[in-house]
Amino acid sequence: MYLSKSFLKTMLTLLLFTFLLSACVQVSRSFEPWKAATPQFYGTGISTPEPESDQDLADNAEPRITLTLAPEQNVPTPNTTVIETEERTENFTYTVKAGDYLGAIAVRYRVSVNQIIRVNKGVDLSVLHPQQQIIIPPDSRNPFGSDFKIIPDSELVYGESLKDFDTIDVVNQFNGALSRFSETFWDGRVYSGAEVVQMVADENAVNPRLLLAILEYHGGWLTQESVSEETKLYPIGYKDYKLDGLWEYLDWAADRLMGGYTAWPKAYLSTWSLPDEKVYRIAPTINPGTAGIQNLYARYLYDFQFTEAISENGLYATYKKLFGDPFAFSANAELPEGLSQPEFILPFAHGDIWSFTSGPHYGWGVGSPWAALDFAPPGDEQDVGCFSSYAPILAVADGLVVRSDVGFVVLDLDGDGSEQTGWTVHYIHVGSEGRVEVGTQVATGDVIGVASCEGGYSTGTHFHIARRYNGLWVDAYGEIPFNLEGWIAHSTGIAYNGYLEKNGKRIEAYNGRSHVNEIWR
Repeated sequence: MYLSKSFLKTMLTLLLFTFLLSACVQVSRSFEPWKAATPQFYGTGISTPEPESDQDLADNAEPRITLTLAPEQNVPTPNTTVIETEERTENFTYTVKAGDYLGAIAVRYRVSVNQIIRVNKGVDLSVLHPQQQIIIPPDSRNPFGSDFKIIPDSELVYGESLKDFDTIDVVNQFNGALSRFSETFWDGRVYSGAEVVQMVADENAVNPRLLLAILEYHGGWLTQESVSEETKLYPIGYKDYKLDGLWEYLDWAADRLMGGYTAWPKAYLSTWSLPDEKVYRIAPTINPGTAGIQNLYARYLYDFQFTEAISENGLYATYKKLFGDPFAFSANAELPEGLSQPEFILPFAHGDIWSFTSGPHYGWGVGSPWAALDFAPPGDEQDVGCFSSYAPILAVADGLVVRSDVGFVVLDLDGDGSEQTGWTVHYIHVGSEGRVEVGTQVATGDVIGVASCEGGYSTGTHFHIARRYNGLWVDAYGEIPFNLEGWIAHSTGIAYNGYLEKNGKRIEAYNGRSHVNEIWR
């Protein structure tokens, strides 16, 4: 089973709401979206060529910023508004129903789990039972959070509007600490700061421009010549003994950004519970992009820091200083109506019997949409955990390999070389031995590589497959389900659970080898 982090599973709660369109003013696009021009001088970023002049000249050169700041916009992007239920000012008694759990009840009634626990002193709420009665405190004690819109939705996701954004050029133009920073990974590979940002953006499908703004807001990474040792240890101001280095902290942040962006429109969230136990009801008028940022900061900022960060003087002001008004970059951040998946084969060689080990689950990180499926290769009884497999993984369709790194292969089906346009197929846990190289044009059925435990956390040899369209994750089930030679993916509503169905036959997801999850061509 593919796991990258622990996650509190949330289910869709019953909320009475209607939708209103707030202002029908179209955003002006009277400027040319800028590309970062190659600067005359570079910093010492590993991925950039050394200048021909003396290195000291490069290190001490003034930044030559050629970016055109986006113009001011009068109105943020219109978005739907959730109409809240009536505010409650008194405790009330709730009768537990089958399938309830405390987190879902808290979301439904816009209070925190801790607030429910505190008013039910002496009651064990670790396991709920049908017909059990619990007290729910009033939500009126929780003020509404800020309704200030920080970014449009298209500035959170790594979508089509960002296909020309060059992270490395932008970092080098600012010529700050990030352009001189490098990080050594556990296997000895060394990446520049800009390459780390790009890697996190690629893996999470989160806008690299937003990640750069967050780094600047918390540590001056882009504009200051150097940052403190503490900032290098804790690059976004968050301290967690389980995290180490720029990549891990940025990946953690990107997961929370994507989590808020994904969960808010589905009503999986209703409050922000800060680490100092301050609780805010989420303002019903914010857009998903803003919810992503508020979700990130609610995880680790105290009340006064949180309210500042999500205000007009917080991250938004930093964004404007670096790039201009974020709402000038507003673009479509939704899948086109009527979109359908191209024809895919089962990615297995004829005669090989694989195991369907995980139904729809997170594309990358537990905050992302349930875009992925998992399959484990053939093996004997002793082949458990991380074992060597030689059963090939095949290309599901024709395409160009645009990314191939430790554990990862990305297939671009329109062949234009951009992960931000058209369909892309993302394979994770592909072993290094025999992995297809970047730039390879593959045909349907060509070998991509073999399954392994490489690339992210894995409990056993398998591969993880997911799809994006115009850079956006596509759910593995639902309106545009995975269709692998007629096998259609379905979800049970619980991450990793689900089944494949074809012509009345069903294959259940199971984390192991069994006759119930065998699949072959």
